[in-house]
Amino acid sequence: MQVTGKCLCNQVTVAFDSNKVLSTHHCHCKDCQRSTGAGKATILYLPKKHLTLSGQLKFYEIKGKLGLRVNRGFCDNCGSGVLSFTKEFKNLFFIKAGILDDSSWVKPQSNFFVSAASNWNRPEAELKHYQGNPGFFENLTAIIRSL
Repeated sequence: MQVTGKCLCNQVTVAFDSNKVLSTHHCHCKDCQRSTGAGKATILYLPKKHLTLSGQLKFYEIKGKLGLRVNRGFCDNCGSGVLSFTKEFKNLFFIKAGILDDSSWVKPQSNFFVSAASNWNRPEAELKHYQGNPGFFENLTAIIRSL
């Protein structure tokens, strides 16, 4: 299924095939809370080669919990968060589910950093919970090489 999305002012657009999404998760880390202004970020793991991006993003880089350099891309005009990637694994994008025109198909598989979750936005009980980064990240290098 072809998926489209955009920032608030429509200057940045994305398109990709939903079948190319590797996985979807809620991240409750403090960085995601601050960057979204919400209790979590819902992110889709998508190989960069499967994303069509139009418009200009501005990036802000931070050092993540694993020491990776996380680059958060947002629209320079309206400030909408669109995607993130790490400099160490720049072929994998983390697409923000909130920008999708139709996100009814999105099915998160787990919650990351539940230890940082806000009391007013508790993780869904039916999903897997990880206190920090899940084992998924330990295998990230192998996943990236397979792309």
